[in-house]
Amino acid sequence: MAILYYLGLGLARVCFSTFARWEVEGREGVPPLGRLLVVANHQSNADPPVLMASLPRRIRYVAKRELFDHPVVSTALRAWGAYPLERTGQGSGALRWLIRGLEQEQAIGIFPEGTRSLGGMRKASYGVAFAALKTHATILPVGITGTENMTTHWRIPFPFCTIRVNIGQPFSLPLIEGKLEDAQLDSLTEMIMMRVAMLLPEEYRGVYGRVASHQSA
Repeated sequence: MAILYYLGLGLARVCFSTFARWEVEGREGVPPLGRLLVVANHQSNADPPVLMASLPRRIRYVAKRELFDHPVVSTALRAWGAYPLERTGQGSGALRWLIRGLEQEQAIGIFPEGTRSLGGMRKASYGVAFAALKTHATILPVGITGTENMTTHWRIPFPFCTIRVNIGQPFSLPLIEGKLEDAQLDSLTEMIMMRVAMLLPEEYRGVYGRVASHQSA
């Protein structure tokens, strides 16, 4: 399976370098070891391979369950470290998998909006804050732009896309004693997503735009 992963990684890097203007900033700040929760906005189904190709360490991530229906695609996704996410309900199985991976000192990628956010970021699920608190994982915010244009649509064909991956500074959530309340998780989730939003142009920030703009002022 490791061979398939690195073959896929190499193919992704060749494709993005050859057929797009692929730019990555902040790669040098990625922690090389330890449990790492990589949190990014979500514009396209291409975001997971873009994230995988842009970071200097191996990451695993959750992907929507429908992508695993085809056996060949399912084999490739599992080789690349993906876990199927049921988008009905709260996805507790995926959350347990995510926490287990972090406890094993892995790097796990997550798109907390749960679905593609064309036109601006959507409100995120607070599972990301719960996982970070539960595992004491370092959080790495990442802003991705341009992947929404990775299409054969006549107006913006894939070979002419500019894909930018802006990797922010790693940080940790404050420790909280006792039972976690929904309001606390919601507040901490907003804190995480604002870090992502601040790595994006204003038009991508969506529901986090006003707060992120105020924080960066």
